[in-house]
Amino acid sequence: MATTLAGAGTRLWAPARLPSFRLLWMGQSLSLLGDGFSYIAFSWMTLSLTQSTLTLGYVLTLQAVPRALLTLVGGSLGDKWSTRTLMTASSWARAALMVAVGAAGASGTLNLWALCAAAAAFGTVDAFFQPARVSILPSVVRKELLTQANALLGAGTRVAAVLGPAVGGVVVAVFEADAAFFVDGLCFALCGLCVARVRTLPPEERDADGGGPEPAAGDSLVSRIRAGLRYAWEDPRIRTMLAVDTAVTFCYAGPFTVGFATLARSGLHGGSVALGLLNGALAGGAMLGTLAGGTVGGRPRVGLLIAALAGWLALGMGLLGLFTTTAAAVGTVLLMGFAIGFQGVFGLSWIQRTIHGSVLSRVISLDMVLGYAVAPVSLIVCGALAQVSTGVMFAGVALVLTVTALGVLSSGTVRAMR
Repeated sequence: MATTLAGAGTRLWAPARLPSFRLLWMGQSLSLLGDGFSYIAFSWMTLSLTQSTLTLGYVLTLQAVPRALLTLVGGSLGDKWSTRTLMTASSWARAALMVAVGAAGASGTLNLWALCAAAAAFGTVDAFFQPARVSILPSVVRKELLTQANALLGAGTRVAAVLGPAVGGVVVAVFEADAAFFVDGLCFALCGLCVARVRTLPPEERDADGGGPEPAAGDSLVSRIRAGLRYAWEDPRIRTMLAVDTAVTFCYAGPFTVGFATLARSGLHGGSVALGLLNGALAGGAMLGTLAGGTVGGRPRVGLLIAALAGWLALGMGLLGLFTTTAAAVGTVLLMGFAIGFQGVFGLSWIQRTIHGSVLSRVISLDMVLGYAVAPVSLIVCGALAQVSTGVMFAGVALVLTVTALGVLSSGTVRAMR
């Protein structure tokens, strides 16, 4: 047993022995930490200037919309140019932007229009970073280390997602929102320095397992985007993976926000404490699942893992609609989070390993855009269903997940995916 555990641990930490991977891990973690800071900084600065929650919604929307609209553009450029260059340029641009906003706030010259423009600019620049941060990995580690590398990056992502807003809130409380923008700028600047020092593998060491031939495309941006969309649609495995990711996002965004809040207040009668426990269980479970996935050797059948994840989430959602005790709900959410983290490592690794490198960023950007599009729909639908009954909302989501699992199992090609 001790030998088995030692082997699993060695396997998980294998990518960390590579200097370029350590730099990439640090850079991505700093960027995500900066994202958490930026959310707090923009929110608090907006409320300080206007005292209006409606205006806050406008500012955050101005940040989100350009990111969603331009992510496909960022993915197309990532396939044509260097992903490392895009990440570095985006990081330094965000750093300069955050420092400029902080300086304007500290000097008393910052107004609402400038803040709105900064939010839109931040979302625009960030659209070029997000696809690149996922598609760069196959050029940094060999394909046999992708699973472990994704597990370590995923763990860093989840820690940064928690620490960013928390530390940002402390900085704002102790100092002012201006200080949060300066710290935010420092995070992005350090991210740029780390990524700029990453050394990529030679092309012969990062060939994919075979996601089809390189798609033909013209030189125009539109033609390259169309070629990427056509590539994803014509491969039934990629098409299924994108559809499942979209369905899971729909069944994740609303239930784990609106659903948790409604369940904590009305079903469990635990108030904010129960809500905090549910969110903590989800994050903790996902962290454990991500790390556990990195200890597994070989290549399990990704198609079966996808079906198992959808089926287990369906069962968990159905149970959440019936529970009246906080302990039972928290335990179920912990296991749901574990499954999400565990499967996510293998699903992402399959995409990076299988899809042709010349189109990888475009497929990843398409996956992101579908998630951006379906998340607000999920929030609205779940909000409407929760007004009827929390149980009805969770039951409806469970039905969607069950259909998703059955659809995956019905395809022999998808079941055989490794």
